[in-house]
Amino acid sequence: MDKQTTGSESGGTLVEGVMATIRQRIAARSLTPGGQLPSIRAFAKSMRVSKSTVVEAYERLAAEGAIRSRPGSGFYAAGSLAPLSLAEIGPRLDRAVDPLWISRQSLEAGDDMLKPGCGWLPASWMPQAGLRRALRTVARAVIGQCDIVGTPLGLPPLRQLLARRMAGHGIEASPEQIMLTESGTQAIDLLCRFLIEPGDTVLVDDPCYFNFHALLRAHRAKVVSVPYTPSGPDIDLFAQALAEHRPRLYITNSGIHNPTGAVLSPVTAHRLLKLADQSQLTIVEDDIFADFEHAPAPRLAAFDGLNRVVHIGSFSKTLSASVRCGFIAAPRDWIEPLTDLKIATTFGGGRLAAELVLTLLKDGSYRKHMDLLRAKLARAMGETAAHLKVIGITPWIDQPAGLFLWCSLPDGVDAAEVARRSLADNIVLAPGNAFSLSGTAGRFLRFNVAQCADERIFRVLEAAMAR
Repeated sequence: MDKQTTGSESGGTLVEGVMATIRQRIAARSLTPGGQLPSIRAFAKSMRVSKSTVVEAYERLAAEGAIRSRPGSGFYAAGSLAPLSLAEIGPRLDRAVDPLWISRQSLEAGDDMLKPGCGWLPASWMPQAGLRRALRTVARAVIGQCDIVGTPLGLPPLRQLLARRMAGHGIEASPEQIMLTESGTQAIDLLCRFLIEPGDTVLVDDPCYFNFHALLRAHRAKVVSVPYTPSGPDIDLFAQALAEHRPRLYITNSGIHNPTGAVLSPVTAHRLLKLADQSQLTIVEDDIFADFEHAPAPRLAAFDGLNRVVHIGSFSKTLSASVRCGFIAAPRDWIEPLTDLKIATTFGGGRLAAELVLTLLKDGSYRKHMDLLRAKLARAMGETAAHLKVIGITPWIDQPAGLFLWCSLPDGVDAAEVARRSLADNIVLAPGNAFSLSGTAGRFLRFNVAQCADERIFRVLEAAMAR
């Protein structure tokens, strides 16, 4: 019997596979209303199926109203523009390793779930007493002003303080070069709106923070990854990617890298900036883990002087995920158009979070909190690494600063499968391929050491690897 009617190894027929591909293109907006579908001959060749398979698939889609036939012309997408579906953009991933799946599981998890795969500190690790005091202070200061929208650039005293803090990392930025945002994610979103068009190429590290992938999909960018080493991106492969793809943008962490915990070396930073200058490449330096460092790593923005490098940061990792306050430090002539873009997308700025951050920075609460937090994380890092080594899981870097341990599983063990099994035991993990565009991190897991105090995590992990 013809395989078109018996079903393929993936569980569906060839006709259904062709139909699913067309639906995916419509959902991903690569095929918009009125857009012409490939010819039957061309699509049959690209899908490696018979022409009769494509004919039947097109006829079924036409019967559903998804596409329309124009005699003598071909087939065209029909209907209104489909809602953007990030899950349908790019290759279909198993939901256990999909970045959006990890985020949803972590955000929606109940109190009974353990979350060593999430990206934030436990509530008990936050400066709760300091936050309460600061909230009372801010409430008294802004009472009667609740209807006042923050200025587009953001609270001037906080921008002045941020300029002084960045100077401690060698980054020279005046308050007029700094714009507050609602978060680090919003900062990257604004910069993508400002700097790239759909179809532009953007470089990321491999592995990198998984939400970079999702955000760049939303901006319809072509994403290309470069392998990351313990001292930064592989410079030879980075140069090769520049020559081959002519990217518009590169997004990276130069301080503590997410997920690996690596830090950029001065030599790599110098070579990276030289390549960027030769290729007219803009670099977005995401520095949200700066305050977790034991010793400052090189900052690309410091070497570059905010010429080709845009520097961003946030306080959501160190204070609270609910305190949505980030910032962008950019070249002077970018600030006015970025301000216009911020007005167009969010109108003003959130004043309450900015006032709260300013209060904590000024009264010394933040500095004391971070001193204690770094020591606590260092202990948790050592304890978590020791537990993992006992069950055969090996850290990629020994004792990195910050939250994360990037670890390899024993040979032959698939991280995605371990994550699926662990989820059944109420544990949310972060499998490596969620961070890897190339899909080459199938043996890796990222652990948040602040979320690994419960020994059940290691018992479940050991059992999941043994099945």
